[in-house]
Amino acid sequence: MLSFCLWLQSTGMFTQLRSSGIVYPTVLSLHMVTLAFFGCMILVTDLRLLGFGLKKYPVAKLIAKLRVPKYVGFVIMVTCGVLLFGSKAEEYYYNIFFRAKMLILALILIHGAVFRAGVYRNGPALDASGITGQAKLAASLSLVLWISMAICGRGIGYVEPNLFRLHA
Repeated sequence: MLSFCLWLQSTGMFTQLRSSGIVYPTVLSLHMVTLAFFGCMILVTDLRLLGFGLKKYPVAKLIAKLRVPKYVGFVIMVTCGVLLFGSKAEEYYYNIFFRAKMLILALILIHGAVFRAGVYRNGPALDASGITGQAKLAASLSLVLWISMAICGRGIGYVEPNLFRLHA
């Protein structure tokens, strides 16, 4: 895996991205801004499912209105993340926060698959019969996972690249 990371960051595109005083900070800023917007949409949905906000607003309508913006935000956020990773792949390879962030991303994807049918694609039933324990569990787990993702993301910038370097 390390050899792949070294190769990836040495490709022309990622070398240019890393050395750009304009493009790299722009991609990083776009990653952070989309994380903020995406995070707010997740927060609003989760708080609604937990019964802490927008109680008079139908769950089905909220989920439907935010679905496309969430997908767009997620795609932009992940695209920027891939560009950031590729430009400093070796550094991220050794970064414990990056590894934790990737694990949490996998858990988020599993969370989405597990709760998609019963909660996130089931808004009308939730409005008709009330918020279920499954919906509250989905929202609670979502909050924990996304807050953990943000914490790990911020931690990436504060770990010295050589601090966790594995020695052969």
